[in-house]
Amino acid sequence: MKLSLIAVTLISLSATIAMPRYSMAAVVVDFEELGAFTGSSPDGGGSYYNGNDGSGSTNSTGWNSKGVRFSNSYNGDYLPSFDFWSGWSYSNVINSSSPGLNNQYAAYPGGGSSGNGNVQAGGTYAVAFGSGAFFNLPNGSELLSVDVANTTYAALSMRDGDGFAKRFGGVSRNDADFFRITLTGFDSLNAGGNSIGSVTANLADFTFADNSQDYILGDWTTFDLTSIRNARSVAVSFASSDSGDFGINTPTYVAFDNLTITAVPEPSTLSVIAIGSLILGALRFQRRDRVSNR
Repeated sequence: MKLSLIAVTLISLSATIAMPRYSMAAVVVDFEELGAFTGSSPDGGGSYYNGNDGSGSTNSTGWNSKGVRFSNSYNGDYLPSFDFWSGWSYSNVINSSSPGLNNQYAAYPGGGSSGNGNVQAGGTYAVAFGSGAFFNLPNGSELLSVDVANTTYAALSMRDGDGFAKRFGGVSRNDADFFRITLTGFDSLNAGGNSIGSVTANLADFTFADNSQDYILGDWTTFDLTSIRNARSVAVSFASSDSGDFGINTPTYVAFDNLTITAVPEPSTLSVIAIGSLILGALRFQRRDRVSNR
């Protein structure tokens, strides 16, 4: 009787101690909990946060969503009456028709991602600007996937051309143009340490022999990130066929939503589980031995 009570106690104790530090369920970083929108789109359609805390002063602290930290640098004194930001902003702007820089915070599909390939009008999403944007992941978490879309600024620039960038495909529609991002995983925070791999996502591809297959990504598309699942941080870089002496001409923007991560028990937790199982097994063996010797 005492032995059974000890066994039950050990089972309960090992289960309690062995509770993982993080939930095993997937965590979807959908940005919907974020507020503090400090800017309104000049072309209408919604609001955004680009690092300006409302004071207009310089800010480089970044921002968080569900334990993931997104890099951001904001300079309110970049030029008279003009501010500058890079890294990550977040937005709920709905505007798929206005070209140009004033509409830089709009996702081309017309809102955030619903998580099933459809659009969530009025939903919040993140926008990255410029190579060098990165995000840091919670310790012990693992990457699963992310929904990616063009911004309206980039998509319309590629479709029609503008004062800085060409129309993709050129006049003949035969130019082998492309626009893509690479997500590189690192084993340290702030895109530091060693690269553990990368994932490439095409935002536009005009390299097909058959021009009818050329496309500019117009919907939210889910990309698998499990090949870099163990990254502590992920950096975004852009590549475009339309590049010149001063770098990429295509607007280097991309929209993200539903960054999905999960978490695993830490090694110490697994050790506790193993030790508890061994103790319980030993007690069961001792009990059988006593019964056989009666």
